[in-house]
Amino acid sequence: MPLTDTALKAIKPKDKPYIVSDDRGLYVEVFPSGGIVWRYRYRLGGKQEKLTLGKYPALSLRNARLKRDEAASAVALGQSPAQEKQQAKAEVLESVTVAEFGERFFCEVVNKDRQDTSIPRRYFDKSIVPAIGAKQVREVNTEDVRAIIWSKKDEGFDAAAGVVRGLLKRLFDYALTCGAATINPVLALPMRHVHKAKSRERTLAPEEIGVFLRAAIESNIRRQFKLALHLILLTMVRKSELLQARWEHVDLEQGEWQIPAENSKTGKPHIVYLSRQAMEQFKELQALAGTSALVLPGRGSLTKPFAQNAINTALKTALQGQDIPAFTIHDLRRTASTLLHENGWPSDVVEKALNHTIGGVRGVYNRAEYAPQRREMLQFWADLVEAQLMQGRVIMGKFKRQA
Repeated sequence: MPLTDTALKAIKPKDKPYIVSDDRGLYVEVFPSGGIVWRYRYRLGGKQEKLTLGKYPALSLRNARLKRDEAASAVALGQSPAQEKQQAKAEVLESVTVAEFGERFFCEVVNKDRQDTSIPRRYFDKSIVPAIGAKQVREVNTEDVRAIIWSKKDEGFDAAAGVVRGLLKRLFDYALTCGAATINPVLALPMRHVHKAKSRERTLAPEEIGVFLRAAIESNIRRQFKLALHLILLTMVRKSELLQARWEHVDLEQGEWQIPAENSKTGKPHIVYLSRQAMEQFKELQALAGTSALVLPGRGSLTKPFAQNAINTALKTALQGQDIPAFTIHDLRRTASTLLHENGWPSDVVEKALNHTIGGVRGVYNRAEYAPQRREMLQFWADLVEAQLMQGRVIMGKFKRQA
């Protein structure tokens, strides 16, 4: 019995895919996910073939029948519409450029794997597209990708070179899967020859905190970066969480900063309780932001934040000439965690302030937020940091501070 619009609208998914026939070889395949796809089944040269026509409801019953009739006319002439479609797709893939295929790669792979795609997107747009964006994917060779990766290494950014290498490898892996490439030119460049990640064990000693902050304040980096570096240390947040912060989420009267789920690495909302010192930093940033909704609007734009590598560069610049071992912005979080634990603060309170997910059985049953303890702890931490900045002498021990 031929399908009707009413019958199509009434179709429900089942545990397994199934088909509902229309007429003259036309049918829909219904998937457990709820997707419905039009297909046309026919015989040519004694063999059965099938052609995918499109998805319902984007392709209506009437238009699906029209496409079935066009395909049937081709079959009557001895032509295979399914093979012609595959050949057309292959021809498109053979000529697709890196820039064009990259958009597909981000849509079908990166955007589904990552909540925050700003870092790979920036490397693709700034490093990969200018170099090989106009080249066909099939024409890219090892020398092309080596030049992109080594340009980062030559600038002294080995970690960035590793990120670019990883992004290129995944892009060409997917190109192989889709038939847009026949080889992956990145495989000739092992990661061990590009960048060897070091274990993250750097923790600043209390006196190094003072050296770092004074160096940042006295450096020629932008005022926003001086305040941002100080705030990351005081609030124990991730760099991305501050860069994406908006004033609508900062309540200076209540002393709270709400990090929404979409900006949180855990995918859950998080509250940062602001110390007296942190609120002062925010007030100055608010004056610098002007009419922008962003806490840290980028240079020349009120609607876009600074790029993540901008604050990394600012830290590197601020530490030039300082007699302390190098460290990363993420090491500031580890420093806070280490020193707070040494001062007797409970691990669950520290981990909650860091917006970490508590693992194991304790994580399942312990749903406490520790709001009063976190507020008290972050003020203690801010006082400890302030003492180091002012070259005070700190007595390690909970709530004990000597100016």
